[in-house]
Amino acid sequence: MIKLRRSLLALAMATTGLMTIAALPATAYAAAPQVKKSAPGYYRVMLGDFEITALSDGAFMPPVNKLLQGISPKAIDKALSADFQNPMAMSINAFLINTGSKLILVDTGLGGFEEGFGPGLNHVIENLKAAGYTPEQVDEVYITHMHPDHIGGLFKDGQRAFPNAIVRADQHETDQWLSQANMDKAPDGWKFAFREALQTFKPYVDAGQFKPFSGTQVLSPGITAVAEAGHTHGHTIYKVESKGQTLILWGDLMHVASVQFANPGVTIAFDTDNKRAAAARKRVYAEAAAKGYLIGAAHISFPGLGHMRAKGKGYEWVPVNYVPLY
Repeated sequence: MIKLRRSLLALAMATTGLMTIAALPATAYAAAPQVKKSAPGYYRVMLGDFEITALSDGAFMPPVNKLLQGISPKAIDKALSADFQNPMAMSINAFLINTGSKLILVDTGLGGFEEGFGPGLNHVIENLKAAGYTPEQVDEVYITHMHPDHIGGLFKDGQRAFPNAIVRADQHETDQWLSQANMDKAPDGWKFAFREALQTFKPYVDAGQFKPFSGTQVLSPGITAVAEAGHTHGHTIYKVESKGQTLILWGDLMHVASVQFANPGVTIAFDTDNKRAAAARKRVYAEAAAKGYLIGAAHISFPGLGHMRAKGKGYEWVPVNYVPLY
């Protein structure tokens, strides 16, 4: 009898406790403020003995329907919608190469120059630091071409953002963009690009740290500048090789992956010479697909690293899998 009473008492207490809990007001623990910021924008892979770090500068939303050429706006909409990217956010990526003896940055993002691009960019240096490096450690900066979204990060607060770095770019780019006479005669819509180039490179020129090169040549052991003009007069891609592995950093040979992989002949209004740009794309795409190169692209969704393979009359993109390095 005593045991029965104890059991009934325990049941009553438990029931009372449950009722009390049920009566408490609900607490919404998810009501904290939204952070609205992603993790640091860097991603690291190994290429033989070289460490490759992709750095995000951010993304912007250009009106690609008005910019792509050689394809109808309706076809562009269809391709973007099929990839769930309409409207499209275009990434801006830079790539850091640690060869073991040198730290080399390829392109620098837009920096603080937002004219024509809008906010949401200027994160390369922030992400370089998050990746474990400092701007002072960068030995060399290689530029694919001197459009604003590739050079702006060279310049910060009126000074060299990479104070110890030698900056390299093709001589044709120097002749085109670092010319006051060319800026004076440029269309009004392009004058800002010349202003940015002149302002960005001046501190390096004054310090003797800007050293142009001409055409295809080895700039550092394992890294070759390859002339692929068309997008600009001196547009350059960089071939990075270590232990039998190859990475091609191809600058602006790609802008809109949803369209241009399937249609390599599609060009963009920013191309200086549409025919040469289209030919360069077709040639480099074919080689990359045939040889299975790793690709680093400035405007493919971050980290912009992957491979491509033939599909029909064009190609398809195969992004790298996420593999953490420890």
